[in-house]
Amino acid sequence: MSEMTKFGADLIQSMSEALAHAQGKDVAGIKVHSVDVGAVDAKAIRKKLDLTQDEMATVLGTSPSGYKKWEQGKRQPSGAARTLLRVMDREPEAVLRALSSNDAAVANKKEAAH
Repeated sequence: MSEMTKFGADLIQSMSEALAHAQGKDVAGIKVHSVDVGAVDAKAIRKKLDLTQDEMATVLGTSPSGYKKWEQGKRQPSGAARTLLRVMDREPEAVLRALSSNDAAVANKKEAAH
């Protein structure tokens, strides 16, 4: 088999495996790693931080309408937003300190509440 023919066969096999994986099929040699941070209660976390919905959306870098859908259960935060919410739940002061240079009003409001 020529070098280009072998390359073509390898490419076709690789793409077939990628397609099978994307379709949820088991593919030998592929390991899937995932981290489940679990569900988060955005409203409870926001109330714990004494923030408005608009302030919470700003802190999370999302739109207020998108954030409200999380609270209403119409959508679930995913990726970085869900991870940040989990951190905010467990270490709220650390998150607000870290974000204070970006959103001094939110940080000042939280400090004034103490």
